[in-house]
Amino acid sequence: MLLFLCTAARAAAADERPVSFSRDVAPVLMKQCQTCHGQEKAKGKFRLDSFARLMTPGKSKSPSITPGDPEKSELYKRITSHDEDERMPQKADALPPATIETIRSWIALGAKFDGEDTTASLSAVIGDLEHPKPPDIYARPVPITALAFSPDGATLAASGYHEITLWDPSTGKLLARLQDVALRTQGLAWSPDGHWLAAASGTPGSVGELRVFDMSGDRSSKVLERISDMVCAVRFSPDGARLAAGGADNAVHIYDVASGKQELRIEQNADWVTDVAFSPDGGKIACASRDKSCRIFDAKTGAPETAFLDSEEAVYAIAWSDDGKRLFSAGRELNIRNWNASDAKPAAPITGIEGDVFRLEVEGGLLFASCGDGVVRAYSTKDRSPIRSYSRLPDWTYSLAVDSKNDRLAAGCFSGQVRVWNLEDGKELLTFVAAPGNIGAKNSSR
Repeated sequence: MLLFLCTAARAAAADERPVSFSRDVAPVLMKQCQTCHGQEKAKGKFRLDSFARLMTPGKSKSPSITPGDPEKSELYKRITSHDEDERMPQKADALPPATIETIRSWIALGAKFDGEDTTASLSAVIGDLEHPKPPDIYARPVPITALAFSPDGATLAASGYHEITLWDPSTGKLLARLQDVALRTQGLAWSPDGHWLAAASGTPGSVGELRVFDMSGDRSSKVLERISDMVCAVRFSPDGARLAAGGADNAVHIYDVASGKQELRIEQNADWVTDVAFSPDGGKIACASRDKSCRIFDAKTGAPETAFLDSEEAVYAIAWSDDGKRLFSAGRELNIRNWNASDAKPAAPITGIEGDVFRLEVEGGLLFASCGDGVVRAYSTKDRSPIRSYSRLPDWTYSLAVDSKNDRLAAGCFSGQVRVWNLEDGKELLTFVAAPGNIGAKNSSR
């Protein structure tokens, strides 16, 4: 009886605890409101993807939050309105009464902020998130938007649904599944020593994460960064000491791998950063962006050095030449641009590509490009002449990975298929569908 009373008392105390912005309010705003009032879209010129922005009036100039007075708070008026044209969220069910009461109570109690930085994204304020578990068996394949070979070539990491899947690139056998990951993974990178696997992931319109897995231990993971939308790209420096990432916050982030602390945040782009790449000596960092630009920065200070602004469409991929003197960039233009790292002076582009270019990789004097027409192409980095085209995949080919130790190339496409070739002669070595348990995931080795 005494145990029961104590348990009941603790439960009552928990129910009576003050409403917390980070614990109770921010998750509702992120899930229900951020899509229409975030970085990508700001209806009524109002954003609420951070506490600071939530407290800033939009186009109407009416206070979004009046601490202590829900009835004078525009946010509360909108979520309780009976007019479907005014009620928020629009084109969706009204918020549950309990959720509305939580927001009302938070405002009535003074709308206090219980985080450390009022300008931090909602996803960062919330803290740890528990992502849905992937299915044991995939009902259908998912697009392979990211691939990466381990340094020894024994493992091929692939994007999945709320997970990273690890495969044997010689047989197509599933080796392991790394879970608690955001919905989509857009970028994967192994540290040169194989200790870390970094994933750039996100759930569109909700949260983006940069997560690293300890591949030399228990494969546990930690999140280095959360933003309000997708993290799109990630790369280790050549010495493995630093990690660069870019995404929907229009910034390039650079971290110290040992401590996990952010060293630089470079904000020079006007749209998503879609790719990042360290120079061969690690001294510079280049990025590509949906704002049609490519930029080079000093990797230690973040100071801008060069900008290539000749592209007429969004740029998705960027890569350095082996000697670090030139860069290659590509995206929606149906060609591959190449230009000097020192002054951004362009040379004639590589043409003849029938589809967007999603990924570029450079290895051993060759430039590889995965394209929207299902073809992976190889060019000489010296004179940009075509070397070969690899056997066509059945759909848009989003991802690309090079195994320099075993001279292999892998690519993944929209339909979930992964193909592995011999680098030297282009011979197809393996085709499989990277979907755990899927009945259509039949492998073919050649």
